[in-house]
Amino acid sequence: MRILSVRGQNRSSIGILNFAYSRPVPVVKRWIGARPAVSRNRSTCGHSVVGRRGTPVVAAQSSSASEGADVENLVIIGSGPAGYTAAIYASRASLSPLVFEGYQAGGVRGGQLMTTTEVENFPGFPEGITGPDLMDRMRQQAERWGSNLLLEDVESVDLSVRPFVIKGTETTVKAHSLIIATGATAKRLNIPSEETFWSRGISACAICDGASPIFKDQELAVVGGGDTATEEAVYLTKYGKHVHLLVRGPTMRASKAMQERVLENPKITVHFNTGVEDAYADKKGAMGGLHLLNNETGEKKDLPVRGLFYGIGHNPNSAFLDGQVELDEAGYVKVKNGGPWTNVEGVFSAGDLHDVEWRQAITAAGSGCMAALAAERYLTGNNLVVEKEKSEERVSESEQKKKKDSEEKEGKDKMSMEEKFNLYADKHRGQYALRKLYHESDRLVTVLYTSPTCGPCRSLKPILNKGPKLKSLFFFPDYNQLISKCILYMLNIDAFSLESWKQRQFASSPRTRRW
Repeated sequence: MRILSVRGQNRSSIGILNFAYSRPVPVVKRWIGARPAVSRNRSTCGHSVVGRRGTPVVAAQSSSASEGADVENLVIIGSGPAGYTAAIYASRASLSPLVFEGYQAGGVRGGQLMTTTEVENFPGFPEGITGPDLMDRMRQQAERWGSNLLLEDVESVDLSVRPFVIKGTETTVKAHSLIIATGATAKRLNIPSEETFWSRGISACAICDGASPIFKDQELAVVGGGDTATEEAVYLTKYGKHVHLLVRGPTMRASKAMQERVLENPKITVHFNTGVEDAYADKKGAMGGLHLLNNETGEKKDLPVRGLFYGIGHNPNSAFLDGQVELDEAGYVKVKNGGPWTNVEGVFSAGDLHDVEWRQAITAAGSGCMAALAAERYLTGNNLVVEKEKSEERVSESEQKKKKDSEEKEGKDKMSMEEKFNLYADKHRGQYALRKLYHESDRLVTVLYTSPTCGPCRSLKPILNKGPKLKSLFFFPDYNQLISKCILYMLNIDAFSLESWKQRQFASSPRTRRW
C-alpha cells in the first residue's frame, strides 16, 4: 500500500491507494414473521448471542415447537464457488439457506479466487473475467434468489445434537442440515516480497494462472518436490520458455512416473537442495528473478525468472469441526462414493475441503450443486423442511440499495452539488467534495481509491465499517488502473510526493488534472 501525503495551507491529506470495495458488502437480515422475545440469560451452551439478525439466539439442545421457527433448513459455511453455488441451488429450492461467508478465518470472503487476476477457463466468459468479479456475480445471484448472507466466521459447530448448533463470531443458529464449503488455503513460502508480486509474478496455481500473457515464453520457476509441483512444472512447459523446478530437499517426493516425466523433459531443469530466499524486481518494477540458497552448501545465487509458482500443498480449513466429521490424515473431509455425503447424516461437504485431486473453480461449483441437491433430498425425505415466508414489510438489502440508488440519481437532477454538500459530514463522494474540503476545512482528509480487480481490497469496506470511523472518506470506484495491496500491510508505508504520484499514476488522466 502507498500513502500519499499532501501538505499545504496548514492542511494535510492522506490518500490510501487501491483498497477497494466498490459498494458496501450487504448483510441480508431476514425477518420471518414475529420472533418471540428471548431472555439474555446464560443458556445451556454457556451464553446467549445477540446476532445481526435482530434478536438473541440461544443455543439449546431442546427442539420444542415454539423454537421450530428459529431453526434453519440449511446453513452453508463458506463462500467461494462451492458455497455460493450451493446457496443458489438451495435458494431456488425454497430452503432459504443461511450462509456464513467468513470474515478472516481461511482467507478473504470469496475464497482463493479473490486473489486471482484473470480467470480464463470458467465457462461462459469467452473474454475471461477477474476472480473477484466472478465471485461478486455468484454472490449477487445467491442473494437474488433469497440466500441470507452473514459476513462472519464460524467458531465452532455442535453436531452431537439435533438440530445442529452453529456458533459464529456474532450469531449462533440451529439448523436441520449443514453444508461445509470452507475450502483449503494454499501454503505459501512467506518470503519478504510475496505480497508485492502476488498475482503479478507469484501464484499458487499454475493451471489457473499459467496461461497469463505475463508468463508466455518466459523463464518460470516452480517450488516443491511432490506430485503437485511436478505436474505444474510439466503443465507450464506449454507456455513458458523454460521451467526451473526448485526442490528444497535432496530428492523429489513425487511418484516415480512423474519424476521420470520431469527429468526427461528438456524444458525442465531440476535444482535439488534449493530454497527461495526472496524475489527481486527488474528496472520496471516487475518480477525479475529469485534469490536462491543452496540448503546443503549455503551458496547463494540469483535465478532470473518472470514467474514463481507454489506447489507445496494446501491446508484444509477444517479445524473448527473439532473431529466431529471424519477427516483424513491431512485434515480433508472424507466423503462417500465421490459425492457430498460425510459420515454424519445431514452434514455435507463441498469444494476443496474434500477435493484433493482437481481443486478448480468449476469442480468446486459442481460439488456445491451436488451438496445442495443432497441436502434438499435429505430435508424432504425426513420431513424437516420448514416453510418460511418473508415479511412483506422487509425487502432484501439489494432491493433497498437499488431503490436508494434510483432515488439518489433522480435527486441529482433536482438539487445542485452545492446545496447537497455538507462540510461536516463523515463521508463524501466525488471531486467536488474533495476540493471543498481541501480548501475550506482544516480536518484530516482520508481518500480511499478503489480497484475492482483486487480481491483482498474488496474485503476492506466491511472491515472499515466495523472499525473506528474515519473523519472523511472518499470513494473513487472507477480507477481501474490502480494495483491494490493487502490491508494487512498497512504499516509498510511507501510515502512519495504529490507530483511524483501524479506523474506515475494519473499523468494521462484529464479527470485527475481537473482537481
